[in-house]
Amino acid sequence: MSNRQILVTSALPYANGPIHLGHMLEYIQTDIWVRFQQSRGHQCSYVCADDAHGTAIMLRAQKEGITPEEQIARVQADHEKDFAEFLIKFDNFGSTHSEENRELANTIYNRLYENGHINVRGIKQLFDPEKEMFLADRYVKGDCPKCKTPDQYGDNCESCGATYNASELINPKSVMSGATPVEKESEHYFFKLPEFQAFLKDWTRSGTLQTEVANKLAEWLDSDLKEWDISRDGPYFGFEIPNAPGKYFYVWLDAPIGYMASFKQLCDKPDNNLVFDDYWNTDSEAEVYHFIGKDIINFHALFWPAMLSSANFRTPSAVWAHGYVTVNGSKMSKSRGTFIKARTYLDNLKPEYLRYYYAAKLNNKVDDFDLNLEDFAQRVNSDLVGKVINIASRCAGFVKKAGGTLAAELPDTELLQSFMDKGDEIAQYYEGREFGKAIREIIALADQANEYIHEKEPWALAKQEGKEAEVLGICSLGVNLFRQLMVYLTPVVPEMSANTLAFLNIDNLDWDSRLTALTDHNINKFKPLMNRIEKEKIDAIIEKEKADAEADAAAAATESNSSTGDLSEPLADEIEFDDFAKTDLRIAKIVEASHVKGAGKLLQLTLDIGEGKTRNVFSGIKAAYNPEDLTGKLTVMVANLKPRKMKFGISEGMVLAAGPGGDELWILEPHEGAQPGMRVM
Repeated sequence: MSNRQILVTSALPYANGPIHLGHMLEYIQTDIWVRFQQSRGHQCSYVCADDAHGTAIMLRAQKEGITPEEQIARVQADHEKDFAEFLIKFDNFGSTHSEENRELANTIYNRLYENGHINVRGIKQLFDPEKEMFLADRYVKGDCPKCKTPDQYGDNCESCGATYNASELINPKSVMSGATPVEKESEHYFFKLPEFQAFLKDWTRSGTLQTEVANKLAEWLDSDLKEWDISRDGPYFGFEIPNAPGKYFYVWLDAPIGYMASFKQLCDKPDNNLVFDDYWNTDSEAEVYHFIGKDIINFHALFWPAMLSSANFRTPSAVWAHGYVTVNGSKMSKSRGTFIKARTYLDNLKPEYLRYYYAAKLNNKVDDFDLNLEDFAQRVNSDLVGKVINIASRCAGFVKKAGGTLAAELPDTELLQSFMDKGDEIAQYYEGREFGKAIREIIALADQANEYIHEKEPWALAKQEGKEAEVLGICSLGVNLFRQLMVYLTPVVPEMSANTLAFLNIDNLDWDSRLTALTDHNINKFKPLMNRIEKEKIDAIIEKEKADAEADAAAAATESNSSTGDLSEPLADEIEFDDFAKTDLRIAKIVEASHVKGAGKLLQLTLDIGEGKTRNVFSGIKAAYNPEDLTGKLTVMVANLKPRKMKFGISEGMVLAAGPGGDELWILEPHEGAQPGMRVM
């Protein structure tokens, strides 16, 4: 097989929050495929980047009191750490907020403009008069114009499923300020996607997409495509459009260009023989593959290839989509503890458990993927520990007892040859992203190996005189069979593979290494390669996520019941005096404050509210206060708030605080002379 030049990407994670196990499906799937190609000897590069632009990131930075650049740098560091510990081996991980991406985005846009594929026209948009900014659809809420359900976003209704323009909402409100938005005209820049309709009909049916994806896109392509708005008005965190002051590229314009930019960074690294043009010129013979989720297929299979075509760059060899991740048969849920962050998982379990389980169930379809936690533990414990590793652990001791050198001749070369021959079929499954089928074949081989050892019973033969050579031969073959399995599993469990190299005293487990038997070869003492998954570890993950969700809710409640610290914020809607009179505000003395185990944002406060009465309150002020600094302080609490049951206990009220949030939050303190239990009038 000739050496191939392959460039592989995964969708860019958004630099606005942590990685979770739903995200990890894609990166694990991609990493396995890349490692397989590298094992086959191909030049396969894997690049990715953080998607770092957009209104959401700008607003998050404002809330945190930092610059957008600081925000994306902080998140990227966390992302890279999580990926590295999940053994995701990027050749380059960049950011869309890079000079390489700015230059490439400008180049592509300028070519689109020069080719007549940009249309400039005025449009009416909703505008927040308080914040003085245009509002994206997701920053407007109101009543659905179809079913009248309140509190729906400006693009679609979660109740009836209707889609509409934000201007059609009834009683619209800005999510930013609560103000009623007004319509205002602005000049926008559009990519003339309809001019690529014929091109896209051919391209989407050329084998570049899964059949079910091509069929879905045909629904769009059989009707008239619309021009794509690629501009946003400032303030906006992104790249300014050339020769268009105050106009910025929409995040989805420069996000896929981030693939090219990250690869360019890789090409520009010292001692690298990769050439950017060899992969992206229209006459390139290299292969380019995008792994993505099904929710962003339109951007990758319509807008992206059309842009590349106009800008005189090559289009992807294929775009491969996967489905969503569910946990225990349901949508990932924070309240149930099944919205599992990568960091929470890594703090409790080895990454290769999940890598193996994902591989064992993945196919090349767009089906949703269910992470059944009970099946997850059972499958890993049975397959990897009980079958694969069991082969090595059963045989290694007898080899070491015989001197640590494998037999010069193996007793059943036909069995070994059948394992070697199976590699061609397993390789086809990996190549076609049919990982589940590959794993089934590998575990079937493991069953054969265990059956062989069970039939030969080397432990019984070892008790008989003169059987030493036979025992060594059986166990040497067992070690060779184990090595075959590890060649096939290396893309999935690279850390276990590295430990296997040390055990077997060999240099690599590349695909073709399986074709030569290990004979008359010294091996090292066997050490356990993996422990069983304990149910307690899974329970700890669920409980931690539940605790985090409750802490987030409590912190949000604290912030929502305090001032925002922004004097420009509009006042809330008026209420009747009788409603306010129901609120019992009391002076309280903090007699004890402590950290809450398992909660990142909460402190537990014991409050003296007079007459010997105390209240237990969980408050989301941990970022702003050390417990020892609070003891003895007087503050104000809502004394008649209905108690709330939390994982940590019962919270019997709410302490009032003001500030923008985070470490800028201050509890309300009364003037000197106030006493616990006094009513605040």
